[in-house]
Amino acid sequence: MEGRPVLALMLAVLFLVTGASDDDHSHRISTSQCGEYSNQVLEDGMCRLMATLPQLDDQRCPDMFRCTDEVSYWLHENEERKQQILALRETVSELQEELRNHRHRVKLLELQSEEKNRNNSSVEQRLHELEDHYAEATALSHIQGSLIYDLQAQIHNLSLLVEKVRRNPGCMINIVRTSPLLSGQEALHPEVQHVRNCPIDCASLYYNGVRRSGIYTVVPSLGAMPVEVYCDMDKDGGGWTVIQRRQDGSVNFDRRWKEYKEDVLSFVFFSVEDENTQYRLHVSGFSGTVEDSFSWYHDKQGFSTPDTGNICAEISHAGWWYNQCFYANLNGIYYKGGRYSLKGTNPLGPDGIVWYTWKDSDYYSLRKVSMMIQPRTFRPHLSP
Repeated sequence: MEGRPVLALMLAVLFLVTGASDDDHSHRISTSQCGEYSNQVLEDGMCRLMATLPQLDDQRCPDMFRCTDEVSYWLHENEERKQQILALRETVSELQEELRNHRHRVKLLELQSEEKNRNNSSVEQRLHELEDHYAEATALSHIQGSLIYDLQAQIHNLSLLVEKVRRNPGCMINIVRTSPLLSGQEALHPEVQHVRNCPIDCASLYYNGVRRSGIYTVVPSLGAMPVEVYCDMDKDGGGWTVIQRRQDGSVNFDRRWKEYKEDVLSFVFFSVEDENTQYRLHVSGFSGTVEDSFSWYHDKQGFSTPDTGNICAEISHAGWWYNQCFYANLNGIYYKGGRYSLKGTNPLGPDGIVWYTWKDSDYYSLRKVSMMIQPRTFRPHLSP
């Protein structure tokens, strides 16, 4: 082939051949692995062998120097790869150390997070406690505000009391002294009560020498506001405190509970309980020129007004000690002349000023009535 020398190796091998035939002058043998070779028997009986080696391909080293260079190159490359592997191992070792450090930091952060969570729980619990304390403080503040309001009202009442006392020099009260013994005296006999300079009712005025009927200032209880009342000193020995009088219809008794509490019932404590029991009435010992329509039916009844939901109070348009309505109602509607026609009656029932046993009917209205109270132990004509 072009560019390539043909390497032919001529080998002459002489063999001693015996018994060879003249017809066997030459033979040719060809193989793909060993190339081509031929043999020939010479005249002198010698055998000549000739072989032709195949041509070298491109992948084989053309010479020893080139193969050596390639081996050196690959040795050098191998050394560099070894150095790179060592460097990679060192890098991996550093990365593993850094990974361990990161894991340690992560563990520390987890511990810190758990500690913060515990602290947050403590803070939340403390916050709830503070909220509870704040709610209690707010409630106490409201209570304190109410107490301050009540104290201011009492101070105002005491200021009015002092002003009243100044205008009535004959009535002196030591408003600083609040001994419970004085409060207990108010349930005692008027002879004991009237030793105070300020009378508590018309009986006290009577024991202090007052014998003329008229309007007087009394102080029903220690710390209460002075009020003006009409005292009847002529009826049945005197000493009567008038708590109600109907004679011209000028006063409207269709009032709310609060108005009765503050005005009309200012003296009812002499014969009734306090507001907690709805001013429950206690009345007995009736005597008079007509039959009893009051004590037997209204005793031990609470006071009701139209705004409290009592149907009898709504029908009668007045506050009263209703039972199943009434047999006597001195707070009913005042009708001029004391009469009203059946056409003008309340369709739900009678609503006038009634004392049933007087006429055995409740469809009429009395023209004049009075309610007066006097201590049960009162004795007339005693000296002060």
